[in-house]
Amino acid sequence: MGGGRGDDRGRDRAGAVGQPNLVAPVDVPALSVRFWVLVLATGVLAGLAGAALMVLLHAAAHLTYAYRSGSFLAAVERAGAPRRVVALALAGAVAGIGWWLLRRWTGPGGPEVSTALWRDKGHLPLRRSLGTAVLSVVIVGMGASLGREAAPRLAGAALASRLSDWARLDTAHRRLLAACGAGAGMACVYNVPLGGALLTLEVMLGVLSLRLALPALATSCIATAVGWILLPSGPTYQLPDVPLSASLTVFAVLIGPFAGLLAVGWVRLIRIAHDLRPKGWRPLVAPLLVFTAVGALAVPYPQLLGNGKDIVQLTLGAQLAAPALVALLLLKPIATAASLGSGASGGLFTPTVATGALLGALAGQGWTLAWPGAPAGFAVVGAAAVLAAAMQAPVAAIVLMLELTRTIDALMVPLLLAVTGAMVVSRRLDTPSIYSVRLPAQ
Repeated sequence: MGGGRGDDRGRDRAGAVGQPNLVAPVDVPALSVRFWVLVLATGVLAGLAGAALMVLLHAAAHLTYAYRSGSFLAAVERAGAPRRVVALALAGAVAGIGWWLLRRWTGPGGPEVSTALWRDKGHLPLRRSLGTAVLSVVIVGMGASLGREAAPRLAGAALASRLSDWARLDTAHRRLLAACGAGAGMACVYNVPLGGALLTLEVMLGVLSLRLALPALATSCIATAVGWILLPSGPTYQLPDVPLSASLTVFAVLIGPFAGLLAVGWVRLIRIAHDLRPKGWRPLVAPLLVFTAVGALAVPYPQLLGNGKDIVQLTLGAQLAAPALVALLLLKPIATAASLGSGASGGLFTPTVATGALLGALAGQGWTLAWPGAPAGFAVVGAAAVLAAAMQAPVAAIVLMLELTRTIDALMVPLLLAVTGAMVVSRRLDTPSIYSVRLPAQ
């Protein structure tokens, strides 16, 4: 799959027409017809895996809280306080015993996408990765305060890694295909094909190159289309009308640096939680203890359970009073970090979005006293700014929020301003991303 003189001629032509993004860096692999066949297969497999995992997640949620329709939060509230605590205790037991057995059965080697891409040349153990993905969505469905995206990202990357083994790809192509599989898995479950491709490029590969963009876009689009067989095709969040306003624009300029500071604190909290993950026999009992504590916190604050999707929707509809916003802004990051620190595996995407939306909604309530504006706009701006600084991916964060809410006209400029302010602060403080702080020490 190497280059050759044809690639040299391509570089000459690109330089001649003044289109430098066609000139791939030396470490960006040339793509053959065989690789494109693998891209197609990766997109299909990632879409099927993502859809199957989401069906499993919803089945776990409906079984745990005995409901057939409506939102997860409504079911949790109807279930009552004792059931919340018991459900989280059971989730902790499933997490502890499940991952302990999985490690015994599958041997050494960790199924982390970031570690595989940046340290292990794109290698992921298939059985360990798929087992981790299944356990992850089951406990999130039962109410664990973790993101659901880790499972489809991991499954997509692991399946791509197995295809790479079959095709005997070199390291550069293996890393690219695994990254595309991870982005496609996330694109499928959130219905964000462009956002999934940008996550592949900006977060997992760190290179915005046209040669890489094409397979990233292809896998994400294919996986999203395949996911439509079982998953909804509408927006993840229902956003009320947000008119273009000077109030929201000025708010975005001011909230950006504060969102950056919050993201810095969030990333550092994740680092501490990761460093404190239990070892030896302790992973058997730590999730049980931590999850039960989260279940107890969910007695007064049922919004803490799950990945945080319902929290975001509540902020978009201005359905949370200031005291609840303050409490959830403190408790949701702590609950998620503690769950991760207990040894459980899960995502951080939606908990990060929820944390930013809470900040935006809380600041927006104070802002409207002086200059009225749309509450939903404040929440989206805060979510995008915190997400960008936490992932260290400004372009991906903006596109993801626009795709998740299916809006663009009134929010584009405020989002750009807020994300810029947040990124300046986080880069000034030399903050890594929520993914890189979880890498094992070398």
